Amino acid sequence: MDRGLAVQTERFRSDVKQAAEKVVFSTFPKKQLVLSTTNPGSPFHDANLASIDTTVYPPPLDSSDIDGPLKKRKISTDSFNANEPPSSRINQHDTRHARLSHTVLENKHVKHLHSIIKKECEELVTSIDKVRLWVTLAIPKIEGSDNFGAGVQEGSRHGFQAIVDYLFETIRFNTEILNELHRAQDCAYNLRDSARQHHLARAKICSKLIKYPYVEDYTSALLEHDEKQIFSSRHHLLDIRDLYAALTDITQKNITKVKFILNQSR
Repeated sequence: MDRGLAVQTERFRSDVKQAAEKVVFSTFPKKQLVLSTTNPGSPFHDANLASIDTTVYPPPLDSSDIDGPLKKRKISTDSFNANEPPSSRINQHDTRHARLSHTVLENKHVKHLHSIIKKECEELVTSIDKVRLWVTLAIPKIEGSDNFGAGVQEGSRHGFQAIVDYLFETIRFNTEILNELHRAQDCAYNLRDSARQHHLARAKICSKLIKYPYVEDYTSALLEHDEKQIFSSRHHLLDIRDLYAALTDITQKNITKVKFILNQSR
């Protein structure tokens, strides 16, 4: 490898190590203490829960001010800008061509809770990526192969066995850490997807409620759905806290062992 490239690579590995150690010994421990639902100021606390609005609101006023038969909607080309997204060229709340133009408002409080969960999941995934890269790059290599071969030829079985044990022990520790990091990252991805699942499920209930506003079971179903989302969001935050606690425990224990083995092998 070119000398300059080797220096840059070594600097990159050093930066990766520093970033990962900061995550393991600072970010993980702090996060497990910060994430809580018992703080009265937390939006997850019972004292801050907002009421659930299941009202079916009438159509906006602008949809009733149209004279004559409804015509197909056209987008004006007078001030057309190809760089503008389609959503900026039409009215998002235009209900003139909707089959049922009534409205059920989204639950702002649940949306806020999901935004917090998404943010925490994204931070967790980013932190895990830093640690995974460091652990992967920390797999040791066998150095001094000439001395090693001479030692084996002279019958140094104890030295050979010590090196083999050291390699297997280090690889086992690294594999254990990587497996736990991968599991935590999968959990974070699944929790991150809860907002999408919530909106899809709630939209189906709301569409039924608009179509059949006098069926009380749809109103009750919407209430139960939102209450469940509040309950689930609270537990999702606790799940993220538990992931931080588990990662703090397994990374600090095993990384300390790996460092000890590396020091012993020098």
